[in-house]
Amino acid sequence: MGWIGKLLNGGDEKNKLAPLTAAAAPEMARQPASITEIDATYYRWLAAAGSAQATKQAEQQILDELTRLASEPIAGAALIPRIPAIIPQLMRTLQNENMSAAELSRQLAQDVLLVAEVYREANRPRYHSRYNASPSINNMEGAIMLLGQNGMRMLLARVAFRPIVSMQSGGLTIRTAPLIWRQSEKCALAANLVAPAMQANAFDAYLAGLMANVGLVVAFRLIDQMHAPDAFPQSDAFIAQVFAQARILSVRIAELWEFPESVTRAIAQAGQADSDPQARALALGERLSKLRMLVDTGRFPADDPFVMTGLSKSELLVFDKLADEDEDEEE
Repeated sequence: MGWIGKLLNGGDEKNKLAPLTAAAAPEMARQPASITEIDATYYRWLAAAGSAQATKQAEQQILDELTRLASEPIAGAALIPRIPAIIPQLMRTLQNENMSAAELSRQLAQDVLLVAEVYREANRPRYHSRYNASPSINNMEGAIMLLGQNGMRMLLARVAFRPIVSMQSGGLTIRTAPLIWRQSEKCALAANLVAPAMQANAFDAYLAGLMANVGLVVAFRLIDQMHAPDAFPQSDAFIAQVFAQARILSVRIAELWEFPESVTRAIAQAGQADSDPQARALALGERLSKLRMLVDTGRFPADDPFVMTGLSKSELLVFDKLADEDEDEEE
């Protein structure tokens, strides 16, 4: 009889079962959730998946199509709109350390939506409290100066990516699109904040955070189109493959759109052992942002071990900062 049998069936050994279990339980509870577990929880919450399970055959059909798109990025990219034409021009201007606020203001004037976004960003309460700025900014050059080069680059990147998650082709897409965008923004911010400590480029980390979910958008569009109404694809194996293939597709589309190599490499390597600093910043951003979404939407309390276990003090500060950004959005 093995030791488990002795514990279950024998005298003094049986009496040792309770203290052994009690001692082991806290140790088990201290193990951080794996990214696979976080992805599975996030996916099921994101899709509001019920209990009905799709067949393996149905899941495989979706995976086969997603794999095909990952090998044919032009076809995958066709499912999402391109970045607005004005954005690359603006980003090139912002690369110039001697950027002229007047020149940037002139370029921005070509897109009324961008003008509105700059004013909206510059008039957020956090900027006024941080820089003791005027209560209201109504001059474009003043708004640009207040936001600064880095703030403008991050703003333009966010605006550029919003159309990617705004397409509405079905009920699942309508539900998931705004949620994916919220998590993308949180991921980009988190990656940007942790990048300096990891010796990674902060803005490249921000771009990688925004770009990393493009393949997931495509994946949910496929699921929306291909899954049966009465059964949802949600097995653990399926979810793991969806995230893996979606990541590959994100890399391929980023390459197609001529993103910097450091960005595409970070997306490809995120979560892998011995990855470079850029990829580690993105991986941590993905973890923190998904957990933040699950907390903010009531899936877990903020102090749940599933969320908190394994996070350092500095990571918890970033985690809290992601919630602060939401508060700013609401003000």
